[in-house]
Amino acid sequence: MDDVVEALSRLDKVVDLYEVTGEFDIVTVVSASDIEEFRDVLKNKIMKVKGVKSTVSSIVLKTHKGSGSNGDILNPTSPVSASFSHRK
Repeated sequence: MDDVVEALSRLDKVVDLYEVTGEFDIVTVVSASDIEEFRDVLKNKIMKVKGVKSTVSSIVLKTHKGSGSNGDILNPTSPVSASFSHRK
């Protein structure tokens, strides 16, 4: 698990990384400029990390409450944010 967390934390597009309880081990928040970049990060970076067996992805459509001065977790130049949950 520590190796997976370390590898994911080194990825440029990973903005938040959480170790969690429940059905999944890790929740990773990724910021991407568009859906193609999101797909590239998932397919060519996250899924290539040794120890990541599968992911479940969600796209953030709108933030109603969150960290940051305006309540958004995204910056204006990064319209796509995704949360990946890594299965046990």
